[in-house]
Amino acid sequence: MIGLETLTALMAKNGLIVVAPIAVLEGPIVTVIAAWLASQNMFNVWAVAVVVILADVVGDLGLYALGRWGLHRLPSRWRTKLGLSRARLLRNGKHFRDKGVRTLLFGKWTHSAGAPVLVAAGVAKMNFMVFALTNLIASIPKSLLFVWLGYELGSYYGRIDGWLSRASLILLVLIVIGGAIWYYRRKRRHA
Repeated sequence: MIGLETLTALMAKNGLIVVAPIAVLEGPIVTVIAAWLASQNMFNVWAVAVVVILADVVGDLGLYALGRWGLHRLPSRWRTKLGLSRARLLRNGKHFRDKGVRTLLFGKWTHSAGAPVLVAAGVAKMNFMVFALTNLIASIPKSLLFVWLGYELGSYYGRIDGWLSRASLILLVLIVIGGAIWYYRRKRRHA
């Protein structure tokens, strides 16, 4: 990743044309920095909001595409090692048909589970329009929260980046622990 100071200077010099592609990869902190630059009258805050929402959706579509059209490119032995048996893929597909919207919202809003959930939706061949609409609806409040945070507290973007990293790690640990507890209880019930 590019250093935050370099990133800030690059965005300030080149404008929103640079924000868009970087936001696809580095979302939240890029949003915070761009909104802070808007608070310094370098960008229009509403233009920042639109750009980062669209960048978030484009990134999500890329992960969905990776899952949907990239899986068959993996050698079958790799799919087996990843635990992607035909039965598991069928269960995954059923899950995303039945609970896909809830699962996507969870992945988007926890941030930690985002990428795996988005790829899994693609693997499950979740209905593309439902996927795209759900992601757009989930991206709007999430992106606007980071725009607000950047606009109000963006001068602390270095600290905010640390907070985001720690919060993501804590959420990931909680998700893994919760998943392990769920799996253990499920195994005990069916044993």
